[in-house]
Amino acid sequence: MMDEGEQKRDVTRDLYGLLGLPIDAIDFRTLLRAMDVAVEKREPFLISTPNVNFLIKSHENAAFRDSILLSDLSLVDGMPLIWIAKLLCVPIHERVAGSDLFGRLKSRTEKKLRVFLFGGTGDLVARVGEKLNADRCGLECVGSLNPGFGSVEELSSPENIALINASGADLLAVFLSAEKAQSWLLRNHRSLTVPIRAQFGATINFEAGTIRRAPPFLRSTGFEWLWRIKEEPYLWRRYWVDGRALLQVLCTCVLPLAITARLSRRQAEFGISELPDDDGMTLNLAGAAIADRANSLALFVGQAMMENKSIKLNLANVDYIDGRFFGALIGIRKQLARQGLSLTMTDVSPRLRRIFRLNRFEFLLSNR
Repeated sequence: MMDEGEQKRDVTRDLYGLLGLPIDAIDFRTLLRAMDVAVEKREPFLISTPNVNFLIKSHENAAFRDSILLSDLSLVDGMPLIWIAKLLCVPIHERVAGSDLFGRLKSRTEKKLRVFLFGGTGDLVARVGEKLNADRCGLECVGSLNPGFGSVEELSSPENIALINASGADLLAVFLSAEKAQSWLLRNHRSLTVPIRAQFGATINFEAGTIRRAPPFLRSTGFEWLWRIKEEPYLWRRYWVDGRALLQVLCTCVLPLAITARLSRRQAEFGISELPDDDGMTLNLAGAAIADRANSLALFVGQAMMENKSIKLNLANVDYIDGRFFGALIGIRKQLARQGLSLTMTDVSPRLRRIFRLNRFEFLLSNR
């Protein structure tokens, strides 16, 4: 069963749905404060940092997508996603890259976090750990491990988990490929005792100095990928594949959504009523399900969870759903699943089903 802290956290998140991904509208200051609270309470706190590669992989790999959906915070790491968010009126204005987060944690003087470094190649994590401790910065390395190139199952050995837990770390920084890192974190979510977990990708290379990071002006203008190809020529193939896929998403989803959003009657009166249901809780929604109405579901969700009931949403009279309301649906689905309950949606009109599809949230309509 989900603990009270996890439930409250999901209810109060300023969460948006963006092309099938959960995205938190959060800045660095709020992020660091949330991390400090998680450390104090020793609560599991999974952070994901989606970029274009995450977006494309989430459309191809349901398990990878689910690992991001189950995150406690999901932060935009990539200027193209910022631009798409602005086009779709999703209020994400600040890029929160994993490398920037690592740097902010290092530079803090009022707080120090104990970190365990996991992954990388060769002796990179050991070298970076020694450097962190020599610099006496905001991160104290209390352990490091390069587990090699085995499968997720092999990397999840009891010995590896025991070593990480015994370190007493506050932050577990994972340096594996995106899919492997997310899969490993999800697999070991309940076995790990380190409260904050996050995948930092190429950060280990930047910290070790084996690869130079792009200058700030390239990062802010969305051309960091050009620098990355210069530093790591083999990445051209990934950027080519992701770029083509992103262009398709822009043409088939983003532009139609932007037009639909501006043509929709988004101020239609919204209402929620509970319908008789002996097996669970059935809610009838009507009108435009938009940002300022997303929190109206919270009271019903809390009641359903107290009574251990699954929730069924009748959407026959809903004519529009925006990104904030999709975020609410993601959060509700996560809350219920942690308690072994489900969220299902019925009587979805063809027009509304199209909105789900364009937003890449058609998986929410499945009953699995």
